[in-house]
Amino acid sequence: MEQLNAVLALPETEAKVAELMETYTGNGRVVMLGVDDMDIFKGISLKLLAMEELLGQHPEWRGRLVLVQVANPARGRGKDVVGVQEETYAMVKRINEAYGAPGYEPVVLIDQPLQFYERVAYYVIAEVCLVTAVRDGMNLIPYEYVASRQGNDRLDRILRLCKPEEKKSMLVVSEFIGCSPSLSGAIRVNPWNIEAVADAMECALVLPEKEKNLRHDKHYRYVEKHDVGYWANSFLQDLERTCKDHSNRRCWGIGFGLRFRVVSLDLSFRKLAMEHIVQAYRRSKTRAILLDYDGTLMPQAINKSPTAKSVQILNSLCQDQRNAVFLCSGFKRCTLDEWFPAENLGMAAEHGYFMRYELKLRLKRDAEWETCIPPADCSWMQIAKPVMELYTETTDGSIIEERDTVLVWNYEDADPDFGSCQAKELVDHLESVLTNEPVSVKSTVHSVEAKPQGVSKGLVARRMLAALQERGMCPDFVLCIGDDRSDEDMFQFITSASCADSFASTAEGFACTVGRYVSEELALENPALGEEDPEDLCAPKDEGLSMAGSKGHAELHQGKLTTVCISQVPDRSLLLASSIKSVITMGRMYRMGLRMIATVLRRMCIPSQVAMKVTKPDDANEPLEDPQLR
Repeated sequence: MEQLNAVLALPETEAKVAELMETYTGNGRVVMLGVDDMDIFKGISLKLLAMEELLGQHPEWRGRLVLVQVANPARGRGKDVVGVQEETYAMVKRINEAYGAPGYEPVVLIDQPLQFYERVAYYVIAEVCLVTAVRDGMNLIPYEYVASRQGNDRLDRILRLCKPEEKKSMLVVSEFIGCSPSLSGAIRVNPWNIEAVADAMECALVLPEKEKNLRHDKHYRYVEKHDVGYWANSFLQDLERTCKDHSNRRCWGIGFGLRFRVVSLDLSFRKLAMEHIVQAYRRSKTRAILLDYDGTLMPQAINKSPTAKSVQILNSLCQDQRNAVFLCSGFKRCTLDEWFPAENLGMAAEHGYFMRYELKLRLKRDAEWETCIPPADCSWMQIAKPVMELYTETTDGSIIEERDTVLVWNYEDADPDFGSCQAKELVDHLESVLTNEPVSVKSTVHSVEAKPQGVSKGLVARRMLAALQERGMCPDFVLCIGDDRSDEDMFQFITSASCADSFASTAEGFACTVGRYVSEELALENPALGEEDPEDLCAPKDEGLSMAGSKGHAELHQGKLTTVCISQVPDRSLLLASSIKSVITMGRMYRMGLRMIATVLRRMCIPSQVAMKVTKPDDANEPLEDPQLR
């Protein structure tokens, strides 16, 4: 701003402004200005086409409107630059021949270098500034134009402005440039839409003077405040705030390619010793095991059916009379019946809407499916399904999974970025059309689900624990594993139950993180981490898909209540066991989490088998990596 104000005060600038005023404004003409490099991305040809369209559609502006296009020399040479120059010259010639007259040229092309004060002089006399770049970064032309139109007292006299309130400026800017969101008073256009650009140019010319004054005043106050010093100071403040706790943390790279992430961990994080889980399992007398299926026991894949090894492990767990095993899934009842024939396995279908008890503890004598809530009216599916079909047609690789009470839009095989954007739009669309219906719409990993309100996996955990308590059993080993947002209600209930003395008094917890991100609950509820600021410890969410989080430190139950995250995008998960030290681990990839789950379950039910051994590193700074888990 200081440099620009200094140039505005130069005698050369005042002389140039007076010269241009006599050349253009003295003849009653209105000047529109474009300042661009002779480059293929600056959209000069699109601007000229819009000018041609404007003069053709509005004959009243012929002889009055002049477009001054300052074409700065190209920064390089090549076929593209030569082509842009030839196209620009040809279009200027065509427009001037079609709409020009003796002493009047609609388009004035300046294709020679200008001194900065000369360019500022053109800013001062221009009623409208046009920026129609098809792709650009932080283009400073609009800022220079607004600041130049503010001028000073001496320039005001040359421009014949009697009052400061008469200062005005109008901007027509491309929506594809970086400064477009910062200039709320500008008319934003798609430069490829020639008719829309021409209409925007005409609108900028005929807008009431008072409106032009207000827009200029708003823009100038923004430009004056947000100068280069402001941006530099903001950057330094953000950098300082971000790096404030780096000395107390260790950063690890996880994933490969476009899935690469950097996760910040507390210095107290250590590897998990698998023997701790197995020892606690063997010492316990009553065990409650709740397992998610989709993405936890089985990876996200085209073939959703379980492997023979997974079924064998579940059967082995169910054969132990001390185990109460419950499997939670989003699939239909008939699918789960076909996949899991285990006699003593409890199952919840469609995220907890249907439940079936088949435990050796005989929590229920029959094995019929029952609903966790009163039967729901599913007429809303006739409204939601056409909306999902619309997004399925426009998103290659997406499908609709229709179940008894749930509709799922799955984009697992679609482009990750495009599918995520479509999912966010679909959630907004469904929430708007289903506002008056008893339906809950949620985003999970690679899917959008619409289901009856009140249905959650937390109900499954609640009813399972209540059934155990009815028989006077208090679990001293609780294993709860999930992978996405649909499991968070289950994790939250386990947290509240541990605070309400629903588990054995000897219960002691440990934390384990296996996945791409650290759980927010892990930081908030692990006493070993100290009384840190929750905002500083919160882990980043994945594209806004998982937004639930703890509201504060939990009341701990006779020991350490912590979090287990075994997922691709974990938020809250719990692994409570008896007489176990507080240890923490982080895996390298999501597949590693699946392997660790299988290993934990296999060792709990087959003690004689040798499982992989994860040892605590001697050096705290040693990378958290186990060669056997690669």
